[in-house]
Amino acid sequence: MSNRLRVYLTHTGDALANYYGERALAALRQVAEVRLNGTGRHLAGRELAEAAAGCQAIISYRQSPGEAATFAEAPDLVAFLRCAVDIRNIDLTAASAAGVLVTQATPGFIPSVAELVLGMMVDLARGVGAAAASYHRGTVPEARMGRQLAGATLGIIGYGAIGRYLAPLGLALGMRVLVADPHVRPEDARLQHVPLPELLAGSDVVVCLAVATAETENLMDAAAFARMKPGALFVNPSRGNLVDEAALLAALESGHLAGAAMDVGRAPDQMPSPALAAHPKVIATPHIGGLTPEAIEHQAMDTVRQVTALAEGRLPDHAVNPAAAHRLARLGIRA
Repeated sequence: MSNRLRVYLTHTGDALANYYGERALAALRQVAEVRLNGTGRHLAGRELAEAAAGCQAIISYRQSPGEAATFAEAPDLVAFLRCAVDIRNIDLTAASAAGVLVTQATPGFIPSVAELVLGMMVDLARGVGAAAASYHRGTVPEARMGRQLAGATLGIIGYGAIGRYLAPLGLALGMRVLVADPHVRPEDARLQHVPLPELLAGSDVVVCLAVATAETENLMDAAAFARMKPGALFVNPSRGNLVDEAALLAALESGHLAGAAMDVGRAPDQMPSPALAAHPKVIATPHIGGLTPEAIEHQAMDTVRQVTALAEGRLPDHAVNPAAAHRLARLGIRA
């Protein structure tokens, strides 16, 4: 019997290729004994605990939640490592009660999400996707007047990591950039820090990058969309929870908004809702903002480093509940 740390990877075959990668998997196998999810399904609860029986660590894909039943039924489990930043579907209270460490990855997707936002802004302004689709159908599209981003105003809601990366890109395009964030003031004097209502009223393109919390649920509701400029564009690459989809649809249907783009929504796995995504004024992508090899490998390698730390008797980086994780003592780790 091997004395190496045993790790269960929840990713299905498709998810393993797209959201972990061969290089990270090879690196993980260098430091631990790895068991893969061969069911073809995303496991949860007791079923996940049974699949990971005998493993000290679970590396969790975002569609594999950390439910109370998993922590209750997995006596060998020491750590539940999320291969993503978002840990909202991990029951942290239950994990802590069981003494199981929870960790998260760091955001390696900042450039890739910001680049997708730029593409969406250009597509909304110039109709690139619609024209290409028309040609693909064998029809010649109408040559329609576009909108120039240079000289327009970009409003960024939330000045976190992606907002900080996106703002100078907007400036490079020749846009005036407004930022609304009640917690952070931009250091760059070229950016204007304004209250959210002022940003909505003054922006030609609004990009929603707020953090999804109970306080920001439906941040963009009917009142928020009504404050936006007539003919403005709305982009949401962050989380579907931030948007009242019925209100967004009404703003599009009424003509108040000229268009919207989204990479996220309220469908399963935070995908855009198909009915809203099908609207002719909407550009939608299937939650691919962070789906580049560089972004995925960044987060996968975070979990490799965390497993390495556990195997070496060290507290991993980006631990969420170390004070409650008493099972770490089994690996000789003092939190």
